Amino acid sequence: MQNDFLDDAPASGASAAVQRVQSLHAELNRHAHAYYVLDNPSVPDAEYDRLFSELQQLEQTHPELKTPDSPTNRVGGIPLPEFGQVQHAVPMLSLNNGFEDDDVINFDRRVREGLDAAQEIDYAIDLKFDGLAINLRYVNGLFTQAATRGDGFTGEDVTENIRTIRSIPLRLQVENPPRIVDVRGEVLMFKRDFEKLNQRQRDAGAKEFANPRNAAAGSLRQLDSKITAQRSLRFFAYGIGALEGMDMPPSHRALLDWYRQAGIPVCEENALVKGAQGLLAFYRAIQEKRAILDYEIDGVVYKVNDFASQQSLGYVSRAPRFAIAHKFPAQEALTTVLDIEVQVGRTGAITPVARLAPVFVGGVTVTNATLHNEEEVQRKDIRIGDTVSVRRAGDVIPEVVSSVLEKRPADARQFVMPEACPICGSAIQKPEDEAIARCTGGWIKCSAQRKGGLFHFASRKAMNIDGVGEQLIDQLVDKNVVTTAADLYKLGLRALIELDRMAEKSAQNILHALEVSKETSFARFIYALGIRHVGESTAKDLANHFGNVQALLLANEEQLLNVPDVGPVVAKSILRFFGDSLNVELVEQLVASGIHWPEIEVQKKGEQVLAGKTLVLTGSLPTLSRDQATEIIENAGGKVAGSVSKKTSYVVAGDDAGSKLVKAQELGITILTEAELLQLCSRS
Repeated sequence: MQNDFLDDAPASGASAAVQRVQSLHAELNRHAHAYYVLDNPSVPDAEYDRLFSELQQLEQTHPELKTPDSPTNRVGGIPLPEFGQVQHAVPMLSLNNGFEDDDVINFDRRVREGLDAAQEIDYAIDLKFDGLAINLRYVNGLFTQAATRGDGFTGEDVTENIRTIRSIPLRLQVENPPRIVDVRGEVLMFKRDFEKLNQRQRDAGAKEFANPRNAAAGSLRQLDSKITAQRSLRFFAYGIGALEGMDMPPSHRALLDWYRQAGIPVCEENALVKGAQGLLAFYRAIQEKRAILDYEIDGVVYKVNDFASQQSLGYVSRAPRFAIAHKFPAQEALTTVLDIEVQVGRTGAITPVARLAPVFVGGVTVTNATLHNEEEVQRKDIRIGDTVSVRRAGDVIPEVVSSVLEKRPADARQFVMPEACPICGSAIQKPEDEAIARCTGGWIKCSAQRKGGLFHFASRKAMNIDGVGEQLIDQLVDKNVVTTAADLYKLGLRALIELDRMAEKSAQNILHALEVSKETSFARFIYALGIRHVGESTAKDLANHFGNVQALLLANEEQLLNVPDVGPVVAKSILRFFGDSLNVELVEQLVASGIHWPEIEVQKKGEQVLAGKTLVLTGSLPTLSRDQATEIIENAGGKVAGSVSKKTSYVVAGDDAGSKLVKAQELGITILTEAELLQLCSRS
């Protein structure tokens, strides 16, 4: 239904703008309902932001077209009728977004102009979590109520569900708590908890969640709080609403410090910086760390630190003037599937790959995205010709998330898995107990498997042969110069110089790198062989358990099952690999070529001082690299984890140790220096 105000707008040159504004109203309201109410986003965030920005620009150009019910006047969605409604004492407003460096520089300029400041401004920085905004009310120190953002003024009462989040205190841990305090923050789900939840969903034959944000929102809106309690939700505080019976802390940073004292969770990844350059430096640093964080974020939030300055700057429309959200490049975007082809991996795995109309997502232009396997294509119902949402996170291979059914063309075609390998023509088979189809040609017949295997063999974590990359391997295989990994060590200067774009100096460098790679470790050698299911950790366990090649070659299933973390599937894979005479011959040729490693003294169970222990490394160690320290720990029987928990045995701390050290101290975990680690491991 068209808006009456818009109907009265001038019908001259603004008629096209009127129609576009009406269209944007309808589309944004539909997408907002799907995102905020149904917890089922219909488009990526980047697409919503693009439409929202277009509407804002139209309303700036044609002020007469801005209506009271415009999406630009709204913050969230309508509260669900199943929950009671809560009126926010202080509105939960949204933030303006910045996407480019210039947006941040202009924000800083506006703040300085608004405060008439000659010096650089102090800014507090928080992460922009991909979760659900929540208001927690404490009365005289007791938790009494929780509400979602809703439309910014009225939210949904989710008190009983919030009570199930164990990290949220039911009583503030301070003397003389305020009469009323509204704590603002985000409910979210950590990545590892999200994976466990989806595994349970798969095991139960239930629908999987698309991402941690949807999982958190869906869990919080359960009518049965017992279900919410099973979902491992977390909370981080980052703001404040109403406050009575206590003086407001002087700054945002002081507020977060008070929250910590009160027992309210605060994310340790925050900062206090000066000026625009300080903001941009933090943004770039956290963007580098984004992939290894325990949770999903889609940007950072900058706020003027001083609360008096915040009050002076005030608000405009739906957002504060003193804050801005600096978003990362879009990790999801819409594009079209031009075709679906298959790729052949080093183990023969056949992976459907979507060929896409070029789209800029996650900071790069994407033209291909993985579809994982045939069952995944069918489950997501992805067809050739579909408009799809594509996701890219960090350096992860882009994947197709879902198709937009309302945009499916009439001539969209379903994907059919080929019966023969597109590279070698061998039959494609899918074992009954696996989801992945495989080419049956093997290394000898299938050049794609040969290339993949050689690239894995030469990779940094395997034999680490500098200069032997995909382009060189493609030429060596296509020209029939190399068939197996052992052939790499038979290469001569002439054979290399005859390759395209290969000068004599480059060829000599490669021969030198091959010679250097012969001095390695037994674990790297095992990993380089590319045995299915044998990763770096399992390769180290095998090396430490058997000590030499012959013992490993002759091992039976019972002996393999005695190796830590080796189960029936891995054991059968190892037996299958060494049961092939060609693979045994390959190992013998590689050893004969001069590949060697320090002798390993096989230790009996119980001898290793760190057996059964979990250690975490943090900061820069004086003399050891991260890989060297990890190797020392693993040789002593220990495991290295990425995060600190109650199960952590020791934390090894160096210079510039951060939040992991703080958490270890809070949990009472023993802290070791590099020297203490070396002394401890010397007992093994």
